This record gives sequence, structure tokens and C-alpha cells, in this order.
Amino acid sequence: MGSGPEARLILLCGLPGSGKTTLAKRLSREIPGVRLCPDEWLADLGVDPFDERTRARLEGRFWEHAQDLLRLGQTVILEFGFWGRSERDEKRLAARALGVPVELHCLGECLSNVGRHSRQTYSLFATPVGGRASHVLAGSGS
Repeated sequence: MGSGPEARLILLCGLPGSGKTTLAKRLSREIPGVRLCPDEWLADLGVDPFDERTRARLEGRFWEHAQDLLRLGQTVILEFGFWGRSERDEKRLAARALGVPVELHCLGECLSNVGRHSRQTYSLFATPVGGRASHVLAGSGS
């Protein structure tokens, strides 16, 4: 099983440059957790970061891998942006089916786009990220 506390799925929501990667790196050290960042992988592979087809395939593969890691008791941090409610709901419900709690970290202007549904699904608290406020919606995945 995982070497840290209870496994959880952490979703990072925010615009480019909002601090998702900075927060993800910090969380991966502190928790510990496995960080999956499509932007870094695309850059390392020499792929255009705006190639939506390749990004979608990579994120799909990351999600399969993330579920395997969660089943093994590892915390997973996904840096996908998660602007769409359907994206957040898909991951939250799948984590719930695995019995894994979910945290949604909203950086920058993301909180205004998250909407009432997510605010009711998770409880809200704030944590600093590189001198900026990050809002965290944490829930049991229900």
C-alpha cells in the first residue's frame, strides 16, 4: 500500500500560469503523492502542447494510470485544469467508486468557474500557493 496517509485524488483547477504545477510539486513532496502533468510530458516528448488529440490521449492514459495507483493506495495529483464540471464529476465519481476521497484545488480565477454544485459537494478552505491564495474544495467523493 501507499507510504503516506490515506490515498486521495487531488484535482488542480486553474488557468495556465496560476500555480498548478508549483502547488502540485509541493503537495507531491509533502503528502507524498504521484504527480501527473500533461504539459510537462508533452514538452518532454517534443509534442505541441496545443495538439488536442495527443493531449486527450495522454490525459486518458494518465487517468487509467491514476486509477491503478489509487487502487494501490497511492495519492494522485492531476494537473489537467478541470474547467468543465463534467470533467470534475467524472473523476470524483470514479474516485468515489474506488472509496477514495477527492480534493479540488482551485487556483486564481478558477473558483468563480467551479460553480455552486462543486461548492456544495466539497467543503471550502484556503491554502497559500507561492504567495497567492488557493481555494480547496475537499470532500469524501460523494
